[in-house]
Amino acid sequence: MKNCVWWLSAAVLFVAAVAQAQIADESKQLAHDIFKQLIEINTTDSVGSVTAASEAMAQRFRDTGFPDSDLHILGPNDRKKNLVVRLHGSGKHKPILLIGHLDVVEARREDWTTDPFQFVEKDGYFYGRGTQDMKDGDAIMSTTLIRMKKEGYVPGRDIILALTADEEGGTSNGVDWLLKNHRDLIDAEFVLNHDGGGVSTNHGKPEFVAVDATEKLYADYKLTVTNPGGHSSLPVPDNAIYHLAAGLGRLEHFQFPFELNNVTRAYYEKLSTVTSGQRGEDLKGILKNPPDMAAVARLSHDPIDNSTTHTTCVATRLNAGHANNALPQNAQANVNCRILPGHSPEEVRQTLIKVLNDPKITVEYVGAIGGATGAAPVPAPPPLRPDVFRPLEQIAQSMWPGTPVIPEMATGASDGKYTNAAGMPTYGISGEAIDRDDIRAHGKDERIRIKSFYDAVDFYYPFLKAVTAE
Repeated sequence: MKNCVWWLSAAVLFVAAVAQAQIADESKQLAHDIFKQLIEINTTDSVGSVTAASEAMAQRFRDTGFPDSDLHILGPNDRKKNLVVRLHGSGKHKPILLIGHLDVVEARREDWTTDPFQFVEKDGYFYGRGTQDMKDGDAIMSTTLIRMKKEGYVPGRDIILALTADEEGGTSNGVDWLLKNHRDLIDAEFVLNHDGGGVSTNHGKPEFVAVDATEKLYADYKLTVTNPGGHSSLPVPDNAIYHLAAGLGRLEHFQFPFELNNVTRAYYEKLSTVTSGQRGEDLKGILKNPPDMAAVARLSHDPIDNSTTHTTCVATRLNAGHANNALPQNAQANVNCRILPGHSPEEVRQTLIKVLNDPKITVEYVGAIGGATGAAPVPAPPPLRPDVFRPLEQIAQSMWPGTPVIPEMATGASDGKYTNAAGMPTYGISGEAIDRDDIRAHGKDERIRIKSFYDAVDFYYPFLKAVTAE
C-alpha cells in the first residue's frame, strides 16, 4: 500500500511538472508573438502610432478574459493613446504599477542591415527597433499578466500595467499625462519599471543583476552672449563667440563635487566585494568617511564612475553669427546636465554662472525630464524595499547562481522620473541579460539575444508573483 501511495504521489507530481512546463512553453510562445507584433507596429514620433500598439495589446487582454472595465485606452490625441490594464487582487495591500513605453526612437532603413520595423530572428538574436528599448519589456509584462489571468491567480494587491507614449521624445508623455489627468487609474504604492536594471554580462557571463533604484535629472541650459556686431574687417576683442568659447573652456575643466547617496553607496559597497586590484581598493577608498580623494580622482577617469558620483554638465550644441563677413551679434550654446538626486536645476544654474565667470554670458534654464521646475530638487532616492529586493535576490540566485544583486543609479533618464516625483517609489528591474559591449538601444541593428529574452520571461513571472503574493 505504501508503495502504491508513493507511486501515485510521484505520478501526480510528474503530471504537475509536465503541466507547468507546458504552461511555461506556451508563455514563451505568447511572449514571442506579442514581441513580434509590437516590433512590426511603427510607434515612432514622426509617423508612427502608439494608439495602434495600445489597441493591439488591449485586444490580447480582451481575448484572455479581461473585461472592458479593466482596460482603458486614453490619451491627449489620436496617435498617442496609452493602455492601462488592471488585474484585480484581494486588496490586502495597495496596488503595484508596472510601466513600459510603447514608443521607439526613429530608425532609417538605409542605416540598418535589416528592416528596423520587421521582427528578424538570426544568429541567436531578435533584431528590430525596440528589441532592447523596450518592446521586449512590454511583451514580457503583458505575457505575465495574461498568464496570471489564465491561471486565475489572485494577487495580494491589484497589478496595474501602463503601456505609454512619448518616453523617447514628442510632446505627449503618457506617464506624465496619466498622472495629471487620470491619477486614479495608475495610483500605486510603488512602481516597477521594465525600462531599467537587468543582468550585466561580459561575453555572456553574468557579472551582476542591476536594479535602477534612482535616476539623475536631465536638464538643459541655454547660454547666450549678445553683441552689437559689426563689419568683420574691423575685429574687436568683445566678440560674442570668444566670450562663449572662453566660458565653455572653463566649464570643460570644472568638476562638480563628489557625492554618494544611499543607492550609489549600496552599489559601490556591493561592487567592492567582487572587484579586485587597484579598482577594488579605490572602491573601498571612496566609501570611507571622509572619502579617499585620490581614489575618487582615479575612478573619475572612468566616464561611468564619474557620472555616478558627480553631477555632470557638458556642451552639446553651438550656434553663432548671421553672416560670414559680419561680427556675431548673438552666440548660443546648449549645456546638458545630469543632476544628482537632492539638487535642483536652479542650484546647478547658479553654479554654471559662477563657473562661466562672465557677466556677458546669460544662463537660462530650458527644461527637464520629470516635470521638475527650476527650483524643485530632484526627488531623493527611494528606500530599498525588502519586499522588492528579497524576492529579487532569491530568484536571481536560482537563475544566475553567485551573481550579486546591486542597486544602482541610472545616469540616463526614464519615465521613472514622473512616478518618483509623484511620490511612488520606482525600481527599474527587467531580468534581461545584455553584454556590456552590445548595448544597442537607440542605435542601428538593435537586437536582444534570444536566450536572454526567454530567460527574462522565465524570470518575470515568479518575480512578480513573489512581489504581489498575499
